[in-house]
Amino acid sequence: MSANLIRFGAALLLTLAAATACANDDDAEPADPPPTPMGHTYISTEVEGTPIPGGGPLTLAFADDRLSASAGCNTHNGAVVLDGNTMKVSGLASTLMACPGDKMDADQWLSDLLNASPTWRLDDSRLTLEGNNTTVVMMDKRVLMPDRPLRGTPWVVNALLTPDAQIHSQKIDELQPSFTIAEDGTLTGFAGCNRMTGQAAITETPEGADITFAVATTKMMCDPETMEVEQAVLTALDGTAQATVDADELTLRNPNGHGLMLRAQ
Repeated sequence: MSANLIRFGAALLLTLAAATACANDDDAEPADPPPTPMGHTYISTEVEGTPIPGGGPLTLAFADDRLSASAGCNTHNGAVVLDGNTMKVSGLASTLMACPGDKMDADQWLSDLLNASPTWRLDDSRLTLEGNNTTVVMMDKRVLMPDRPLRGTPWVVNALLTPDAQIHSQKIDELQPSFTIAEDGTLTGFAGCNRMTGQAAITETPEGADITFAVATTKMMCDPETMEVEQAVLTALDGTAQATVDADELTLRNPNGHGLMLRAQ
């Protein structure tokens, strides 16, 4: 009888221990996913080894398993796989702008770095890349450059958006179309040939903001290429556009698919 009780007691203890272990397993919180640069944009702050021709900086934007990269000249886009601590980029395509001086060689510097499958390490907001005998230290753009306010900031156009293209050109860089929205919603600016005045009503949204533009211009005529840029700017500022601010960059896109990419001055 005593032996049976002992055996029963031991079995009960084992059952309780197993139940407790299961309960502890169930109560354990899932482990945090490993840190990843995906969904973030980084800007170089230090370069050891071969410097960036023209001074850079190197900008890397990670989103939806794709990489957008620029070292100060053209923008390169392609698929990216973060394989362990190795960054593998494929299918790179780039814009085809001519860049002044040493910046012309920045594209080759960038291609050499990305095609070397650099290693990467993320420490909080700091991303370090090592490849092609070069080490690049980068910081999260949101830490390095907090979002600029829509109101009171001079915004300068650096690209035009159409339903199926993103257009960069030397003419846009030369003209520097721009606008500023005052605290009371008054808009002043330059469309490329003519001065702009009007109103911009800003409505905050979960995605950023909607801006309803009512713009008038002076009536000067300029050369055809300038007028083409101006017409694209005015088309983007026609009616309501969705606005997204990322650090010092503003993207506007309206329902007809046209828009602007701008940088804070």
